[in-house]
Amino acid sequence: MPQLLLELFSEEIPARMQPGAARDLERMAADRLKAAGLTYEALTTYAGPRRLTLVVEGLPAATPDREEELKGPRANAPEQALDGFLRKTGLTRDQLTERDGVLFAVIRHEGQSTAALIPTMVEQIVRNFPWPKSMRWGAGTLRWVRPLKRIVALFDGHVVPIEIDGVHSGDITEGHRFLGSGKPFAVRDFADYRRKVEDHHVLLDVADRKLRILEASQKVCRDRGLALVDDDGLLDEVAGLAEWPTPILGDMDPQFLDLPPEVVQLSMKVHQKYFAVRDPATHRLAPHFVVVANVEASDGGKALAAGNSRVLSARLNDARFFWDEDLKTGFDVWNDKLKGVTFHAKLGTLAERVERIAALAREIAPLVGADPDQAEAAARIAKADLASGMVGEFPELQGVMGGYSARAFGQPDAIADAVRDHYRPQGPADTVPTAPLTVAVALADKLDTLVGFFAIDEKPTGSKDPFALRRAALGVIRLVLGNGARAPLRQMMKPAGVMIVRGARLSSETQFSDDLVAFFADRLKVLLRDQGKRHDLVDAVFALGDDDLVRIVRRVEALDAFLATDDGANLLAGSKRASNILKAEEKKGPLPAGEPVTLTGAPAEETALIAAVSTAATAVDAALQAEDFAAAMRALAALRAPVDAFFTAVMVNSDVAEERDNRLKLLGQVRAVMGRVADFGMISG
Repeated sequence: MPQLLLELFSEEIPARMQPGAARDLERMAADRLKAAGLTYEALTTYAGPRRLTLVVEGLPAATPDREEELKGPRANAPEQALDGFLRKTGLTRDQLTERDGVLFAVIRHEGQSTAALIPTMVEQIVRNFPWPKSMRWGAGTLRWVRPLKRIVALFDGHVVPIEIDGVHSGDITEGHRFLGSGKPFAVRDFADYRRKVEDHHVLLDVADRKLRILEASQKVCRDRGLALVDDDGLLDEVAGLAEWPTPILGDMDPQFLDLPPEVVQLSMKVHQKYFAVRDPATHRLAPHFVVVANVEASDGGKALAAGNSRVLSARLNDARFFWDEDLKTGFDVWNDKLKGVTFHAKLGTLAERVERIAALAREIAPLVGADPDQAEAAARIAKADLASGMVGEFPELQGVMGGYSARAFGQPDAIADAVRDHYRPQGPADTVPTAPLTVAVALADKLDTLVGFFAIDEKPTGSKDPFALRRAALGVIRLVLGNGARAPLRQMMKPAGVMIVRGARLSSETQFSDDLVAFFADRLKVLLRDQGKRHDLVDAVFALGDDDLVRIVRRVEALDAFLATDDGANLLAGSKRASNILKAEEKKGPLPAGEPVTLTGAPAEETALIAAVSTAATAVDAALQAEDFAAAMRALAALRAPVDAFFTAVMVNSDVAEERDNRLKLLGQVRAVMGRVADFGMISG
């Protein structure tokens, strides 16, 4: 079946925009093909430094003929209604069909040539392309990321005539700006196009460019007994900078290796797009770098490497200046500067935030096994590096530079590590700190953020989360669970709430603490769902009012395992039946109070359930006291058989009032015993 090949050739497309552009081109083309009634076998897009390419395989030569049936007025409707329907359909009265007294019009649409539909589709895509930033040039109206130079549009091997702001389509494209022949060339189809652009030193697929960069970079390092420092983010970026990437190993002045390695690596990455290199024997940075050129130099890249080495030296000299100046300054000066930096208009300055975090870290420290004095000391300098010259130049190094500075100024390693790592975990892939002192400061930092913004009603809404509160809450959860910290949420939040309320002049912290606990429940559900746990089980456990995350997760895990058994599933059904009966009776009036008793002449099943519930209650209480939730579930499992037997043999709504009241008390006791483990009414199934 016919193939569509489209190439939009322009000046350089920024690397950061290329992945999104490929996705947008795929989406827009698929949507417009579907709207035109065109099916296809495969649709693929490619993005590179100077071109976006679309290839659609298996398109039909034309859209199929189709019929559309429109319902009209009744046959005996007024003449005006009939005339309006005829004008709408373009048919005459004798062309209509009557069924059950209603008129219908069958309109036949002839298929259209696919080649005739493509120009409109392409122009709509080009003119409505959602570039994050675009430009207009010349006298035209078209906006594109950079000036659009050529359009290749081929359908079934033939040029599809398209003209957009003076740019005409054809079968001509270009190769590499420097390594190509310098002459445009014609292509016939995608296979011919891909082969020829590669012959002219253009790798079309970003996956091919990344593989070439990685393999060649590793080889030039290996040839010198070195190892490449992996950086997937940088690899993605440089793959969008070169059509024919050629890694070259360069040398740097070894004297710069006395700078913190993160500074050296970030200077290379941010400013120069270089890969760092390490010594495999020591695992430390080596005085070399890998630059990815877009040419194949005749001298093997020696001149390019030397030039890039000079540029890198200039960058690292700047970094050395900031580092040396920071070492002359110190935490007191930086903290004093924070007094003039507003954290949020309603939450005060960064200096006030530091005071809150320090006080909170002291309160949290005993809960996680840290020394309160050290926790407060670490928290007081944790944000100081935000005022340093190095973090001003490299914001990505906040915390990291604070840790180096703390060591340089004689702070103990534990405090320096806490300063360095207190932002972690910053994302799902980030590791969780385990040092008690770091955990205390990290929790204080995140909880101050969460409590503060909830207190001033700046909660996340929908997909908007400008203060990254979801990430902060997930960080708290991972810190607590990852360290098995028995630190109830409300106990940790209370001091922060008191300080925030006092500073922001709010009425009470209770007005937002419940909302924040519910927010944590939602985040915990997300985390456990990713681990395969059911979200309704989190709701069922949180409903008990417990806010000890470690205990909650243990309950959820035990409940999940219990419900996976036949006893659990059947007892859940019995619990819901009991709950439904009790809810119905509650609508009529208060339920009878007191404990159920064995009445004279009571069915054996009723007597057995009374005994089983009493035994289960004792066992459940003992298990919960010991936090042996598996044992609590086993105690509940013993209720399965007597509950089933009770509902099979006993009529709850007896005509005898004494029997009815006693049985309602018994069902209430069943619900109460199960409710000590979880709110089973919130569990689906």
